[in-house]
Amino acid sequence: MSSPPAGPASVAFCPCPPLLLPEVAGRAAADTAALRAACAAAVDALVAGRPDAVVLVGPGARGRYRPGDGGDFRGFGVDLAVPLDGAARPDGRRLPLSLTVGAWLLDRAGYAGPRVGAAPEEVAAAVADLPGRTGLLVMGDGSARRSEKAPGHLDPAAGPFDAAVAAALARGDAAALAALDPAEGERLLAAGVPAWRAAGALLAGRDVDAALLLDAAPFGVGYLVASWTAA
Repeated sequence: MSSPPAGPASVAFCPCPPLLLPEVAGRAAADTAALRAACAAAVDALVAGRPDAVVLVGPGARGRYRPGDGGDFRGFGVDLAVPLDGAARPDGRRLPLSLTVGAWLLDRAGYAGPRVGAAPEEVAAAVADLPGRTGLLVMGDGSARRSEKAPGHLDPAAGPFDAAVAAALARGDAAALAALDPAEGERLLAAGVPAWRAAGALLAGRDVDAALLLDAAPFGVGYLVASWTAA
């Protein structure tokens, strides 16, 4: 009997704005309801794949994060702490915002299995070190230059760049994600590019059943949500 292909079996792609949390969004929570629902659907699909462990990857991550590490949303006026896996330790590493939002999404989906956080350059090794079926939660925003009021102001290249990422996510095109231009992503303030590239490299050559669940830019920032299952 042949062994199952290496790499993650199920993948969820979600953006990581703190406004995703109703407690942070406050009166603007209605404006993020569609985004929140799409992320919930993607993570629910990830959990439904029954992964033995989930690896989280996103902007700001350095090295790896393990049980006892945690983050919080106190910088956004909400006294909410979110551990990565189990109770946070006083000497634990602090999670970046992207992984804190990811851990919150997994909590909402009811996932109680092991979790590991990783920087994009550490993802392949983190997945390889885990036995059994692995899920991958890829956190990251598209370009923050989608409108005049966006954090980075308008850049005409931002919309087409995000559209190309959305098309790759919709097709399950791992090679296209792996080939994203990191310099252009940085110029367009597309924070998700390193994590998307890492996910694409991991799934290169795999058959992927893909669904794009959301492609929007309500605050001038591209928010892309997708669900992949790899054969």
